[in-house]
Amino acid sequence: MISPASRRVQNQVMRLNRLPSSSVRYSHNMRPLTAADVNPAILKVQYAVRGELAIKAEELREKLQDEKHDLPFKKVISSNIGNPQQKGLDQPFLTFTRQVAALMEYPPLAELVKGKWPQDVLDRAKELQTDIGSIGAYSHSKGVPLIRKHVAKFIQERDGYPSDPEDIFLTTGASAGVSLILNVLITANVTGILIPIPQYPLYTATLAQYSGIPLPYHLSEPDGWSTSLHEIEAALAKAEKDGVVPRALVVINPGNPTGAILDKTTMQQLVRLCEKHSLVLLADEVYQANLHRPDTHPFHSFKQIVRDLNSPIPLFSFHSISKGVKGECGRRGGYFECTNISDEVRALLYKMASVTLCPPLSGQIGVDCLVRPPRRNDPSYPLWKRETDTIHDALRHRTQLMAQRLNSLPGVSCVDSPGALYLYPKLELPDKAVEEAQRLGKSPDTLYALQLLEETGICVVPGSGFGQKDGEHHYRLTCLCPGVEEYVSALENFHMGFLKKYGGL
Repeated sequence: MISPASRRVQNQVMRLNRLPSSSVRYSHNMRPLTAADVNPAILKVQYAVRGELAIKAEELREKLQDEKHDLPFKKVISSNIGNPQQKGLDQPFLTFTRQVAALMEYPPLAELVKGKWPQDVLDRAKELQTDIGSIGAYSHSKGVPLIRKHVAKFIQERDGYPSDPEDIFLTTGASAGVSLILNVLITANVTGILIPIPQYPLYTATLAQYSGIPLPYHLSEPDGWSTSLHEIEAALAKAEKDGVVPRALVVINPGNPTGAILDKTTMQQLVRLCEKHSLVLLADEVYQANLHRPDTHPFHSFKQIVRDLNSPIPLFSFHSISKGVKGECGRRGGYFECTNISDEVRALLYKMASVTLCPPLSGQIGVDCLVRPPRRNDPSYPLWKRETDTIHDALRHRTQLMAQRLNSLPGVSCVDSPGALYLYPKLELPDKAVEEAQRLGKSPDTLYALQLLEETGICVVPGSGFGQKDGEHHYRLTCLCPGVEEYVSALENFHMGFLKKYGGL
């Protein structure tokens, strides 16, 4: 039965519906929503990898659909973002991951593929379905307990130290975990977070959103983008002078955009520095599987170093299914682990995670496949090994070839990255190019990148979006592009033409 109050509302709606449009009067004093009405912190957010260049690239991609276009290239190459499976880059997906995902999406498929798909795939899906049920339902806000147990086992096997599933939070990609932690750590508009320069712009964007203060410390390009403790100490001294309270140190290892990999000695020094200054350590380790020279440049986690030193520092470590050889960016799966974090703070993190209910179940399934790939004696292992080796080999070859060819160009120097998915070449630009950029109100490397895009269809990110020393110019490009010989040749031809155009030759 409808209540009297509900009946009155229905009658009012019916009366309004019967009125002619001219009878409905709106206040002419109504002021439209403008940028002046929104949270002012949002206006300060900048995210270069999807900024001006990416927007321009989409405009050019749309223009290419017109058969009468006058563009001097046939396709736009999205070298601006680490998105391996993006159309045009087309890194193959891993069969094991997709087969498990398919069975989780549609369990009746198991009967159709029995005897055709490997038995370990069927067993994995059945195990997850038994524990989870439908992936159309919410999970625990920290993520499926069984998958968190598997993550903890992966970490223990990697580092040689125990990991507690209760210290694991599954997240909507690593970015959501970073955002959650920074939101919790920033307590006032004098809270400072130490970030490497160059840095992945997620950090400056998130700090702007939460009114935190970035405390930049420069990496050393002449030393292969190594991390300098002197730079961090200088940044801390400046923060104290400016009345800023340093709260945390961000380390990206392997580096983005640099590809640098930290050695154990440097990592130990960073942990001791955090002890000295009572800093929380945020370890962005999403590229830990992207190692081009693992024999000489191995990956060590900060969890391992902290435990080796028996250090009490609070540590948050982040990982993702978007990078490595999986490249499952669109599934939005990741996790972070809490080390030396009190039960009280962990409970607060759980409360904040609960606000968003839970991370996507498809991403959580991806995390399970990340931390539990096929083992050597599993039926899926031979194909998984072949697929992952092929991707590693392609990334290694592209990175080395591109670095070698870029370094042969006048006015270009490029560290041959031992890890991650990128190169970050340095440009010595002619004075006339710098002057032209100033006239247009752009940074010189933005001018370079825009002209590169307009002449070749290659989209990169200017170094100004990642941070760099005054007077320096860089750009970041991914090493994901197939047809690397043609791709690098286009970069070379453009660069020589740019120098000639602005009097650099």
